[in-house]
Amino acid sequence: MLCEPILTNRSEAGWDIPLLAWRAETPLLAVGSAPLGGGIGIRRWVVNATVPMSYDRDDPAAHLTELAHGLGLGGPGVGLLTGVDVTEVVRRTDGGVRVWATVGLGTPVWAAAPEPARPAQRVGTVNIVGYVPVRLGDAALVNAVATVTEAKAQAIWELGLPATGTPTDAVTVLCPADGEPAPYGGPRSTWGAPLARAVHAAVRAGGAATVVPWSDRQAG
Repeated sequence: MLCEPILTNRSEAGWDIPLLAWRAETPLLAVGSAPLGGGIGIRRWVVNATVPMSYDRDDPAAHLTELAHGLGLGGPGVGLLTGVDVTEVVRRTDGGVRVWATVGLGTPVWAAAPEPARPAQRVGTVNIVGYVPVRLGDAALVNAVATVTEAKAQAIWELGLPATGTPTDAVTVLCPADGEPAPYGGPRSTWGAPLARAVHAAVRAGGAATVVPWSDRQAG
């Protein structure tokens, strides 16, 4: 089981900056794209840390390891960074699936843009942490990441942004490490469907609080 995150703070460059830390009751199987602990493997904790807009470190994995050690988190874990204030995390549940999202949409882009996006005026990152209460097979884990991403893109489109995400989004999906593996994680599968709905609801809610309509950005 992945417990609700603890909200804490750290001092950095004269600022008290918030971070979220999840602890697993027992080691979990995880898949994801996080700078620390990405890929597929056993993980014991997750950290989602706010960083200032001026953040310029080129060693995010090492930085996140330092933060985890400062919290007393041992063993392998997952670390994410965002320019969003993580105190604004959005939680959603659906059919036993739990999702937490920090939603920053200041830099919306199409995944297949014909040319590089213009330099961003604001930092924007969507970090999504999901927990499925049954063991997923390896293929289902990979499919679950795709399902999360599709649901996120749907929510962003429904918010009125011509985009599929931001350039720095990250996803982590965790599940029990033991048990009979569920074979599927797609959006119409037993566990992919509630995962998609929970992600969609979380990103819609988080984005609605921060999104700038496309027409307003064009006018600016």
